[in-house]
Amino acid sequence: MKQSEKLIAGNWKMNGLGADLEGVVQDLKRELQAEPASCRVAICPPATLLSRLADAVSGQAVEVGGQDCRAETHGAFTGGVSAAMLKDAGATLVIVGHSERRQEFGETDRLVSAKAEAAVQAGLAPIVCVGETLEQRQAGRAVEVVRGQVMNSLPLAVAGRDFAVAYEPVWAIGTGLTPTLEQIEEVHRAVRAAMLERLGLASAAAPILYGGSVKPDNARDILAVPEVGGALVGGASLKASDFLGIIRAV
Repeated sequence: MKQSEKLIAGNWKMNGLGADLEGVVQDLKRELQAEPASCRVAICPPATLLSRLADAVSGQAVEVGGQDCRAETHGAFTGGVSAAMLKDAGATLVIVGHSERRQEFGETDRLVSAKAEAAVQAGLAPIVCVGETLEQRQAGRAVEVVRGQVMNSLPLAVAGRDFAVAYEPVWAIGTGLTPTLEQIEEVHRAVRAAMLERLGLASAAAPILYGGSVKPDNARDILAVPEVGGALVGGASLKASDFLGIIRAV
């Protein structure tokens, strides 16, 4: 990824049926055909929609991503989806280590690193998520926690490859709360420093996305913060007009 090229990625989480491809995606395609985006655009739908979304945006400047993958390439993992399977379904990137996976499923930095490495090996660009809880923020440990996650969640295999880190303060996701611009800048600068320490200059071009209640009305200010290389968008990506408003804020 070129550092100057921001990435706006929509994470649909456990939302979306086939009918939504007729609405959200078609509306988005129409608007982007009329006025192309000045950034990379991606949508990460539920696994059930991956191949259909890939077909729907074929030939368009919209990338398709998975929301998670197994670290293993294959095996007796009922319900599991490997990185190669996502690639086969039309994905070009995948989210790993999202706070919901860390909080609800107990995923560790070590597991997130293994998933990111599996993604790279399968030819996908991992979006590695990091972020502190409200308790950690209030204790003044936000930078310390996020730095540790970066150092331990990024495998050496991503060096020089197409990948991104997404900073998503856990307490801001889906709550309508957002850190101050100064807090966002502080953490993003710390993330970049940790990336450089971990991977060297091979990580200098990888974008650092901000995620956590990004909306059309706050996107422009957030995206203008130093070291913010895009956004990982949750609920606002489910409505074409809102998602487009964030894309146009770049």
